[in-house]
Amino acid sequence: STLSFQVLLKSDAPTGDVLLDETLRHIKATESAETVQTWIELLTGETWNPFKLQYQLRNVRERIAKALVEKGILTTEKQNFLLFDMTTHPISNATEKQRLVKKLQESMLERWVNDPHRMDRRTLALLVLAHSSDVLENVFASLADDKYNVAMNRTKDLLDTDPEVEAAKARGTEMIWAVLAAFNK
Repeated sequence: STLSFQVLLKSDAPTGDVLLDETLRHIKATESAETVQTWIELLTGETWNPFKLQYQLRNVRERIAKALVEKGILTTEKQNFLLFDMTTHPISNATEKQRLVKKLQESMLERWVNDPHRMDRRTLALLVLAHSSDVLENVFASLADDKYNVAMNRTKDLLDTDPEVEAAKARGTEMIWAVLAAFNK
């Protein structure tokens, strides 16, 4: 099953991204291969397995936000809530967000291929991650009602497919289907 897919390191060549490179080092350091589900839990800090704590990424959300601030996508602000201050990271580069929104909208409308295996891999991965983050509906919110319905129905059909079946047919997208299965669990 896709939930038992193990992550095997094909290359430990540096990517140039601090978090990705740290993730590669963790994967390389594991004595036995771990499943996609286990890596998601470890890398997001959602597990408390005392034998695996050394493989967790520390402060992952804050580090991702910091990297996006450095790239000019987000900014950092302090918000005052009666009893405490909280750091927030609003979008400072709306153009980049719009580019991604447009890419997903077009993939489900004008560029619809009606076959997940013919979709661009990065677009399919982005779709799965947007779905798993509960922001996919927002992606289509600006569409006219008829287009919104078409996009949502196609997305639902795509994401309701059986990840086991799709992974078996996959040509290089097995990991995407394993991530979908893990988030749908």
